[in-house]
Amino acid sequence: MTFAVLFPGQGSQFVGMGADLFEARPDLLGDAADEVLGFSLREVCLEGPEERLTRTEHAQPALFALSYALWEELASKVPLPAAAAGHSLGEYTALAAAGVFSYRDALAVVAERGRAMAAAADANPSSMAAVIGADLETVESACSARRSEGGSLWVANINAPGQVVVAGGRDDIAWLEENASELGLRRVMGLAVAGAFHSPLMQPASDRLAAALEGVEISEPRFPVYSNVTASPIGSGELVPTLVDQVVSPVRFAETLERMAAAGIDTFVHVGPGDVTAGLARRTVKGSNVVTVSSLDDVGVAVEALGSIS
Repeated sequence: MTFAVLFPGQGSQFVGMGADLFEARPDLLGDAADEVLGFSLREVCLEGPEERLTRTEHAQPALFALSYALWEELASKVPLPAAAAGHSLGEYTALAAAGVFSYRDALAVVAERGRAMAAAADANPSSMAAVIGADLETVESACSARRSEGGSLWVANINAPGQVVVAGGRDDIAWLEENASELGLRRVMGLAVAGAFHSPLMQPASDRLAAALEGVEISEPRFPVYSNVTASPIGSGELVPTLVDQVVSPVRFAETLERMAAAGIDTFVHVGPGDVTAGLARRTVKGSNVVTVSSLDDVGVAVEALGSIS
């Protein structure tokens, strides 16, 4: 058994998440985190309301912090993974888990990333939609057709076979929903997100992120971390430009999972709130072992499941 860890991205948040972790890890999730963030992490996660937690500038650092705290609890009891990856903001959790960034530095960068993406979304009314049951080529063709007419529509996430997410202006998303059948798309479902993440409309956020990453100390990873942009392990020398590109580039998560499997990984461990990356792993790598660690209670189960790894 060879395992990789996967970390969730924005959208996995829910009010009440991490109650056990706030009690167990005040060193990571208490006053020190609040000082970096400028708001009470505990209050946002446990009390919400949902509208407040869901805001990009709150959801991203909250998910990063809780996922990382949960990872530390698991990491102290199992061998190092063969690789790691994260979905969008989850890539920062993967990098921190691999020791590329310190927890505090990564939390500060993620917080600025969230603020920058929220500002870019506010400045340009936009959204995203999931396209279910269509191949990537068909979705890309629909996006290209819209852009040829002066619209703004791009593939943003390639999550799993038959599950592609697009991003663009609100009018462009509405056009896609209205013309789905004609375009050969079985189902288009609008997502409750604030903006067109992972598209060129996020360029202002990309520029801000580049500034935030300047001077941050970067170390060599303790295990390979696969990039959303390239679907390949990323070296420390190319890390900053790749993370800057990630904000405006598609998340190639399905390809990442397939390449991990081709490299001999047969077990995927989702670490963090929810279970989204676990579902994507099951759907993309048929027959793989999938373990979900979304709370402290799950750690023992995961340790037992991974016990055969030496």
